[in-house]
Amino acid sequence: MRTVTVVGASLAGLYAARALRAQGFDGRLVVIGAERHRPYDRPPLSKDFLARAPGAPAMAAGARSPSDADTLALSDADAVTLSDAEALSLSDADEDAELAAEWLLGTPAAGLDTAGRAVLLADGRRITTDGVVIATGATPRTLPGPPRAGVHTLRTLDDAVALRAELHAGARKVVVIGGGFIGAEAASTCAELGADVTIVEAAPLPLVPQLGREIAQVCARLHTGHGVRLLCGTGVKALRADGRGDGDRGDSGAPPGTTTRRAPRVTGVELADGRLLGADTVIVGIGVRPATDWLAASPLALRDGVLCDQGGVTALRQVVAAGDVARYGELRAEHWTSATEQPAVAVRNLLAGTTVARHTAPPYFWSDQYGSRIQLAGHRGPKDTVRIAEGSPEEGSLLAVYERDGEITAAFALNRPRPFTRLRRRLGAGRPAAPAAPAGAPAAAPGATP
Repeated sequence: MRTVTVVGASLAGLYAARALRAQGFDGRLVVIGAERHRPYDRPPLSKDFLARAPGAPAMAAGARSPSDADTLALSDADAVTLSDAEALSLSDADEDAELAAEWLLGTPAAGLDTAGRAVLLADGRRITTDGVVIATGATPRTLPGPPRAGVHTLRTLDDAVALRAELHAGARKVVVIGGGFIGAEAASTCAELGADVTIVEAAPLPLVPQLGREIAQVCARLHTGHGVRLLCGTGVKALRADGRGDGDRGDSGAPPGTTTRRAPRVTGVELADGRLLGADTVIVGIGVRPATDWLAASPLALRDGVLCDQGGVTALRQVVAAGDVARYGELRAEHWTSATEQPAVAVRNLLAGTTVARHTAPPYFWSDQYGSRIQLAGHRGPKDTVRIAEGSPEEGSLLAVYERDGEITAAFALNRPRPFTRLRRRLGAGRPAAPAAPAGAPAAAPGATP
């Protein structure tokens, strides 16, 4: 191959570029990104980044204190964003030079011309290529209805900059729609900032599909134990607004520095059960969908992601996929770890022209909320039983295992990192010995049905 194009300049895209060079590809390397930023670290966006006041010194990767960070004299929102992008950057100038990639940022891909062996860009450019790595990630789901100022999603750096500016400008009543991990982390940070926070979750408990009822209850107590109101089992009927929409302001959720016509500002959230919640700010965290719109006219199979084999290879051998956009067999993982592991496998198969390697590591993710660390690894099934092997909810620290037919399928930990890490390693090695149950522990409980 003389040219390989990586479509997607986030975590998986960067790891694909690294893997290409590490595996000996010395041809032309093109990286296409819809965002204007080089690859940056997303996990801090809902946590430390959001908590830090705009313009406050940021701690760059590798820095030991804010004073070590390469902060800039900040005079406007764009400067803030540029400084934040540097602080969150996943690479440095030396690595960028070693990669020797052409970065085409700020313009999304618009199509894949397989007959012409080209990636088409939204600005009309056409990148002729011999191989393609699809790493376009996912896009937040939004609520239906007209746009409202003060309503935010939290996926990109620009999203986080806009939300942070509003929170630190004095938003006191925050409604978080969706109690998944992004919603939970955002709620935790808003509570830390002193806001009056309410989470609205359509399911009986947040995270029931991922964790089952028993462990979901443990996580729900984190919210209520820190003063966050949790309303479950109801949906959102409509967003209330102030009815004004004239004038130009930069608080519509558009990138900083962008002047847009102001949408009416949100004032409340009307629930399906008739309740009305006052709100200065609404954070919508109702999941994501894989970013595959640009592939709709391609011959690739799309079903909640780009369908691949376990090696990331699509129906076209010169096209592979990795990260949030890729469905490996029956699983599409939206986890940081998968986005760092899958690209090397997919690139190896791309360069080989066939599937010679497979990604088999169990899914793993972590979440930091209210000063607690939550970790989950493995493949939990809806009928698995769950058993607390160490600690207890009352201690605020526990290790739980999910089991099926006597075998451990997944592990969960709350503030129990060491035993969790040991068990995760064993899960990855395919020999997950079960921790002994503590004395007096209750019998295994059947898994919850979402």
